[in-house]
Amino acid sequence: MPLRVSSKTLTRPLGRCLSERGASSSPASRTTRSSFVIASTSTSSFPCSSSFCSSSSSSSSLVYPPTRSRKPAHHAGLHTSTAARASAAATAAAATSSRLTLPADYVPPTQPPSAKRPELRKAQLLRTYTSLLRSTPLMLIFQHSNLTGPEWTALRRELTLALDKAAEQQAQLGVAWPPAFVSSIRMQVIKTRMFDVALRVTEFFDPTSATAAAAAPYNHDLSTAAYAAIKKAAADGATAPDRSVYGQLAPLLVGPLAVLTFPAVSPAHLAAALSVLAPSAPAFPAPPRRRNPGYYEPAVQSAVQKLLLVGGRVEGQAFDTDGVRWVGAIEGGRTGLQAQLVALLQSAGLGLTTALEGASKNLWLTMESRKTMLEEDGKPDAATDAKEA
Repeated sequence: MPLRVSSKTLTRPLGRCLSERGASSSPASRTTRSSFVIASTSTSSFPCSSSFCSSSSSSSSLVYPPTRSRKPAHHAGLHTSTAARASAAATAAAATSSRLTLPADYVPPTQPPSAKRPELRKAQLLRTYTSLLRSTPLMLIFQHSNLTGPEWTALRRELTLALDKAAEQQAQLGVAWPPAFVSSIRMQVIKTRMFDVALRVTEFFDPTSATAAAAAPYNHDLSTAAYAAIKKAAADGATAPDRSVYGQLAPLLVGPLAVLTFPAVSPAHLAAALSVLAPSAPAFPAPPRRRNPGYYEPAVQSAVQKLLLVGGRVEGQAFDTDGVRWVGAIEGGRTGLQAQLVALLQSAGLGLTTALEGASKNLWLTMESRKTMLEEDGKPDAATDAKEA
């Protein structure tokens, strides 16, 4: 009858046997080779498939083939584990001696120190918003009220259609914009608190001055210098509305917000966006139903009703809703604005010339009239001359 041995009983001796055979080639273990005997602890059947063991119906134990020397079972693996430990210790010592030891004040170039933990999502949002504020000359700020995903999708679709149409009209007038200009105009939801901090960083923190200072070698937006700059501005009262653009925009940064960013100032594209997002007749009427029936879908109309234009930021200056609409109402876009500027300068010069010439011209007219009067008084009367004759 085959001998039965549990798997738990066989696992550990088999591992020791294999380790013994692997370590037998080393000089320290040539004299420590031994065989292992596993006593039978049960009468259940165990099919031994290993070549190192053999079973017999008349035997009560599994015997591994003998090696060069026989050791008791309790000495098995002792010298092998000691040699392995010595080898591992030598390897660790060699690795430690060859390992490069960095100084205590070492700073990796790809991760400079910062006032906030850079791996946090808030830190990444702050860097995104500061980059957006520095690279966007025209930005509209909207308050939104729980728009759903389909509503945002439908609203962005209608906005893209209106901007494409405005680009075609500008091309017909001879105003060329880059092909990727319309695709760069984006409507995105922002985190109000982080956008507020980013607005303070972009206005009150100057990276060039921080670099020049010896005490602040790092000038990124998460650096300690940026954090100290915005704290100093708040302590000095520089965040007041009459002293900073941030103070004028801070009252608008309340509640859930979304921003519409433009890569360049274009009154024509701004007017097209206002006609979709914040229509107001007669300057910015909504698209007619016959030309654009998709604008009057329930999802789009619900999204427009949940949006509220609260202000904007144009070329680093704060604008209210009336100011934003004034920029969008400039006829002819940039060309029209340049024409208005030239006309204003010409009219100002003409008025100055007229004002300077007015005083001298009036004096000349007065002197000429007085001269004429004196000449008339000096002439003898014709009737008096006839009587004397």
